Amino acid sequence: MDTWVWIVLVIAAIVLIAAVVGARRGRERQLENKRTEASTLRERAEMRSEQAERREAVAEEQAREARREREAAESTARRADEIDPDVDRVDDDRA
Repeated sequence: MDTWVWIVLVIAAIVLIAAVVGARRGRERQLENKRTEASTLRERAEMRSEQAERREAVAEEQAREARREREAAESTARRADEIDPDVDRVDDDRA
């Protein structure tokens, strides 16, 4: 074969190798970008989960406090009924 054919083949091989290496690096960069994005999303999800847990704890405490307040109100209402002479009630002894 002529020398110029060998030169063309060598150049073509170099270009082909460079294209393969470039494509591989591009894929690796793309995979790393996806890993980074996934890590960011996981961190965001963890933060949102922790925030939700804190809010649930606050809500549960508020519900407990509301129950205590309701029980205190009912107790106060019962005491008012016991004191009020106009409230009809059945004594347990007469029944």
